[in-house]
Amino acid sequence: MAGFGVIRVGARSVERGSGHGFFRALFSYRVFVTAMFSLLFLASLSLLTTTTSTTTMPDPVGLLKNPNHHHHLHAYVSRTFLALKTDPFKTRLDLIVKQANDHVALVNAYAAYARKLKLENTKQVRLFAELSRNFSDLLSKPSYRAFLQSDNAIEEETLRQFERDLKERIKITRQIIADAKESFDNQLKIQKLKDTIFAVNEQLTRAKKHGVFSSLIAAKSIPKSLHCLAMRLMEERISNPEKYVDSGPPPPELENPNLYHYAIFSDNVIAASVVVNSAVKNAKDPRKHVFHVVTDKMNLPAMQVWFKMRPLNGAHVEVKAVEDYKFLNSSYVPVLRQLESANLQRFYFENNAQNATKDTANMKFRNPKYLSMLNHLRFYLPEMYPKLHRILFLDDDVVVQKDLTGLWKVDMEGKVNGAVETCFGSFHRYDKYMNFSNPLIRDRFNPKACAWAYGMNFFDLDAWRREKCTEQYHYWQNM
Repeated sequence: MAGFGVIRVGARSVERGSGHGFFRALFSYRVFVTAMFSLLFLASLSLLTTTTSTTTMPDPVGLLKNPNHHHHLHAYVSRTFLALKTDPFKTRLDLIVKQANDHVALVNAYAAYARKLKLENTKQVRLFAELSRNFSDLLSKPSYRAFLQSDNAIEEETLRQFERDLKERIKITRQIIADAKESFDNQLKIQKLKDTIFAVNEQLTRAKKHGVFSSLIAAKSIPKSLHCLAMRLMEERISNPEKYVDSGPPPPELENPNLYHYAIFSDNVIAASVVVNSAVKNAKDPRKHVFHVVTDKMNLPAMQVWFKMRPLNGAHVEVKAVEDYKFLNSSYVPVLRQLESANLQRFYFENNAQNATKDTANMKFRNPKYLSMLNHLRFYLPEMYPKLHRILFLDDDVVVQKDLTGLWKVDMEGKVNGAVETCFGSFHRYDKYMNFSNPLIRDRFNPKACAWAYGMNFFDLDAWRREKCTEQYHYWQNM
């Protein structure tokens, strides 16, 4: 039994050892098979590649048809390669010349920009011009020009010398550009900004001139249907004179200080009518409103016919001409004396089409209407209406939108004029109207003080007479 036991132990040992050997053999077999399949795959791939290359390669001259012609194939390939082969020195020369031309263009560009800068950069202009000449001299040098323009073989030593000379110039050029680039670029930007600002300012100035001129034309324009209105009204007056004759004394309402009095000075029938009608339409009691319309002698008949044909719901309208006020003559009114000046007449009445938009700053004030007495009558209101205490002046471009009787209740605190102040930046400041280079004006007035709108002014005529404002107006007019 002991022997069997030993045998069994040995048998178990043999069986265990036989299992390990089997696995090792199986693993070695698998590695071998994998290696063989890999080799077969590579061989097949190589065969396929070789076959494809062989079958797709063209035979240009039929040399592959005969195995004895392999040496001819070698000769053909050699000749083809030599035919395609280029001169390496020629390629190198082309690259060098291209580099030289690029730097010449760069130098010329910097020189052109430098000419646009200020005078302190004239040294840079000369420097860039000198660099450009150096490149040009090098390229036009006889020893180099010969092989630059020739198709013959290039000598290596000549090419190297040319390359050395060119590199020296390129090095100097790059150094100069690098030294000047920062300030040069900043100055270019500054100059370009200045040019842009200048161009924009020029456009703005032209736009302002055209705007002012167009606004003046628009302000004076009326529809075509109204161009002959004054003539048609005059025709009506001539055809029916009896209808427009004022008989008897003027109505007492025209001088009644307890009513609401308005002064309107205009030579425009439609404009005056709009002002009067808008005020009457918004008045709570039109019968208490009196309108004093003053025009020139030429438009007086048309104005009278217009208001006679259109009753104003009980409101009172007085239409007179400037000439009806006999005290308004050249011996008393400075403006009428100034009209006799030839220089003043040229300033206001000459019309040069080429200079129509030249003086936009004073274009508005060069309008001849500012010499018309209709524009100066407002300074004679106390004398024109001696029995009135207060009066509301309305310009002929005003449209009334509410009842204005509340203005007569305003406490003027002894002041002459009540108006709307207009201060928008530099608009309507005193320096826009008066010559402050004159010491008398400079000492008496503040150039930045605000003026006021003349479209609607409420006057205390008693305070005016007390302060003698008309006399002060004459004083400044006569200076």
